[in-house]
This record gives sequence, C-alpha cells and structure tokens, in this order.
Amino acid sequence: MASAGDYLDITPVQARSQWRSILGRPSRPATPHFRQVDFVPVETLLCLAAMAIIDHHHYGGSTSHLASTPVPELALLFERTPASILAKQANLDGSRPNGARHEVETAETLLSDTNRLSAIYLLIIDAARAERITPERLPDFLGLESQSQFDLLGQDELAGEDLEAAVLPQLRRVAGRMGGAPDPVTERLLVSAARLGQHRFASQVLASFAHSCGFCGMKPGSDLARRGLLVASHIKPWRVSTNRERLDPANGIAACPTHDAAFDSGLLWVNGGYRIHPTETLAAASRADPGMNASFGHPPIADALLLPAGSEPPARRYLDWHHRNVAAA
Repeated sequence: MASAGDYLDITPVQARSQWRSILGRPSRPATPHFRQVDFVPVETLLCLAAMAIIDHHHYGGSTSHLASTPVPELALLFERTPASILAKQANLDGSRPNGARHEVETAETLLSDTNRLSAIYLLIIDAARAERITPERLPDFLGLESQSQFDLLGQDELAGEDLEAAVLPQLRRVAGRMGGAPDPVTERLLVSAARLGQHRFASQVLASFAHSCGFCGMKPGSDLARRGLLVASHIKPWRVSTNRERLDPANGIAACPTHDAAFDSGLLWVNGGYRIHPTETLAAASRADPGMNASFGHPPIADALLLPAGSEPPARRYLDWHHRNVAAA
C-alpha cells in the first residue's frame, strides 16, 4: 500500500523508473469510459506543483480542455485527459472527499513547505530530462530550472486570523461530510490552499501589468520583484472579499511598495476611467516637500493607470468600492 513516504522521499532512481513506465504506456484510446492506470508518484507530484499555476475550480467537465499550461502537456505526456489532471488536483487540495489519505498528507506537507516542494519538483524535472523528455513535452512551468526556488507571492496580505476565518466555512462542510470535526491535516491543507490561491492571484496581476508599477511604471525585474520591490495587492482587500473576489485578477493592481502603501491607505485612488487621483492631503504634502514630490508628483505618477496592451484592467466595481470605503472614508 502506498504511503506519503513514496512521494516525500522519492529518489532520482525511483523518479527515472516511473518516467520510463509512463513513456512505455500505449496511447490512450478515444473511448468515453476508458479505465486509466493509477497515477504514479511523479504524476501526482507534478499535478500538485501545477496547482501553483492552475485553479481547477475554474474548469468543469465540459471545460477541462480549456485549461492552460501545464494541464494539456501533462495530460498528453501521461496519456490521460485534462479532466483527470484537474480531478487529481481536486483530490489533493481536499475539495473532494475521495482523495487518498497519503496524497492529502503529501499535499499538506509540501504546500506548507515550498522549499521542499521546490526540491522534489526539480528532482522530478531532472529525472525527466535524464529520460530525454524535452521542455516542449514537459515545460518547466514553475521556472525552477533557471532560479531554483519557488516562493509564494502576495502572502503579506494574509493575516493569520483572516485565513482562519476564511477557511472556517470549508471546515464546516468537511465536518458535515465526515460526520465529525476535521483533523488538523485537513485544516492545515485548507489554509495552504488559500495561500496558494493568493499566489495565483498575485502572479496573474503582476503578469497583467507586465511586472511593472501601474502608478509610475517602475519595472524592477524578476529578481528584485521577488525581494519586495513590486507587489500585487487587492483593490477590495482580501479580508473583506468573497472567495471569488479574492481570486479575481480584476481585483488587483501591481505597484511599487511606495505607491502600493498610498493606494492601500486611500491616499491615491483610481476612477472608473483609470485616472489616478491623489487626495488633497497627499497633493499638499507633495507641493510642500521635494522628497514627497519626487514620489508623488507628476511624474513619477502617471495621469492614468499604466495598463499594457492586452492586459486585463481592474474592474470598475472594485475601484468604486475602494473609493467609497477607503479613499473617501
């Protein structure tokens, strides 16, 4: 019987052997009820890592084929359907009650320890390359072959008490299914899944703003951005948003720390036409002090939010909420 150790303690030799078994599979027949082989650990672990990129909740059975990288690549390589990849993710994050216990324990352990997740992911990717699986067939979707470390983005927005309150309804649903109180592993997994959702949100917002500040255009590059010089924050704060709003990239703005702090505190606001407005307090301080003007004058602040062509702009309902409840409060 499988155990969490088969996943958490996987060796390069084991990973290569599993890759060879995957590569030796016959092509999956195009029959509706074809019974697929059981997932081996390298498949399950890559499905887990892909949760940093893909939110399986966005796709149903009829839309699973629309899931983006790495779902189609993993499905093709594993001789499975995209729906099976997404279903495995649902088992791993506790969304479905039929997840194997050892897989849930693995997910909780690795989502709580991104250093360990990074190391296992790289071990699996290295084993795949040793078996001549190219980046075209198996893309390095976490980008760790070049930077070696996976960091969860946007975590500063999440206070412990807010996370606990957010997962409480899910815990109650799990308790209802189980007929009793959920165990600590389940609770920790739900908290980790919420953190992962925040990472996906921040990643999408930063990409939408071309990894630059929407107020001044500063573009620090990926290395300096990872050190906190560019952040993606919710317009309507995470703690007062619904679960859907928390994951909606249209509820986010990418900004340098200075302009992020001014926006979060209501000293800057953005109207429905994306024009940037300072409060009178901030404008007066900028006129009186050269240092303040260097940060909040025009320039460096643009007249309107800097939105790259083709980006998903912030939704007006979130900007209106911010103006009413933060800037005008």
